[in-house]
Parts: sequence; C-alpha cells; structure tokens
Amino acid sequence: MLSVKDLTKSVQVEDKTLVLLQPLNLTIAAGESIAIVGPSGSGKTTLLSILAGLDLPSSGQVYLKNQPLHQFNEEQRSQVRAQHVGFIFQQFLLINSLTALENVMLPAELANMPDAQARGEALLTQVGLADRIQHYPSQLSGGEQQRVAIARAFIAKPDVLFADEPTGNLDSKTGQYIIDLIFDLNVKEGTTLVLVTHDAKLAARCQRQVEMDSGALTEPMAEATLANTEENQPDSQTTTHHDLKSKTSVSQVG
Repeated sequence: MLSVKDLTKSVQVEDKTLVLLQPLNLTIAAGESIAIVGPSGSGKTTLLSILAGLDLPSSGQVYLKNQPLHQFNEEQRSQVRAQHVGFIFQQFLLINSLTALENVMLPAELANMPDAQARGEALLTQVGLADRIQHYPSQLSGGEQQRVAIARAFIAKPDVLFADEPTGNLDSKTGQYIIDLIFDLNVKEGTTLVLVTHDAKLAARCQRQVEMDSGALTEPMAEATLANTEENQPDSQTTTHHDLKSKTSVSQVG
C-alpha cells in the first residue's frame, strides 16, 4: 500500500538547513495498522504528510498504491488523495457553514459518488449521530465533531486512512470511544491505517509500531515475536535472547 525509500526532508531557515527527516525506509502492507510514535518535534507529522501526498520529500521515493508521489505535482497528488486517502485530524477541520451530513458528504461529492447522501447518513448512524445530522459544528461537542470527522474520512471508502493525533483534543473517556470507533470501522472497511499518536494505549492497538526520534525511524522487534522465534529454534541451533536482539536490532526501517 505504501513504500518509501531513502526518504529525507529538509527546510531552509534563514542561512541554515534544518533536517526534519533523516534517510529512512518503510513499507506498509494493505490492510495493516501501524502507529508512528515519538516525542513532539521528532518528525512524525512531517512523515505522515509526505506519506499522504500533502508534502514532498527533499529526496527519496514515495509510492502509494504503486503511484510515485515524489514525481507528481500538487494536482496529481490531489487526485491520488481523492481516490485512495482518508484523513482524521486532531483539530477536526470541519467546515462551520456546513451541517454534519454536508461535511461528511463533501469528499464523496468531490469524487462524484452517486450515493453520497445515503452513505453519509449511514456512516453518521454508525458513529452514533443519527439524530445530529442536520446540526452544525458549533452545535456539537468536541467528541461529536470528531465522530463527524471520522465518518467523513471513511465515506469515500479510502484504501488508506491517516490519523494525526485523533484523540489529542478529547478527554480520556471520549478519546477511548473514538479509538474504539476508528478501529471498529477500520476492520469493517478493510482500510490500511497509519496513525500518529503520543497515546501508548492507542499505539498498542495497532499491529505495528515505529518510533521517530530526531527525524530517524526505528522499529523495535516485539518481545512476543522474539520469544516465539526462540521457542521455534531447534535445540542444536538455540539462539539466546541477547543474540537475537543483536541480530535483529535496526537503526532504520527497511
């Protein structure tokens, strides 16, 4: 679904070059859920923006559904996003002049989907907002606005869903509800999920976790995988836990 090779990102600040992403490699399979974790300023959102075609790398290759985003202009990348991508943002980013239903329908209408209204109503019902479809964002709570944003993200049946701190503006109880909702819909729709979060519990719900630190990407070997590998080693070829860690440790994904 997604593949990046030798990806870097730098920006010029006055007379200095600021490195946002060091050379990194990453492959994400169709239907996979992956969490990108790390401290603020580590490059998580920058990486997410490039993976989604919202920004271009300084160097390297980015493929989404085998399409070379790094070679595309903004209009071409916009077409790829419309066909394959859904977004959930921390700030909700709803249009205040549109009702909940109109906000949800917008991506489908832009994609000329014939059943935009019916699908929008069905998704709002799924997220528990059947009685709020004609309300405007200002009439909804933060949790309700995020549920509208989730329905909007799924309406065009995206191949890959990007979520940037989707519970960051919510209290813990509402955040837990939103987490459950995202993963429930993700399974039902069979969507690939790429999630940026500071929330360890949310990250643990994903099949994989990768960590950003100072623009570098690492993918720790899960302890369960290590244990399982050791159990399956023949007696004559037993590998110690310490040895296995040394062999499988990585400084970059790829």
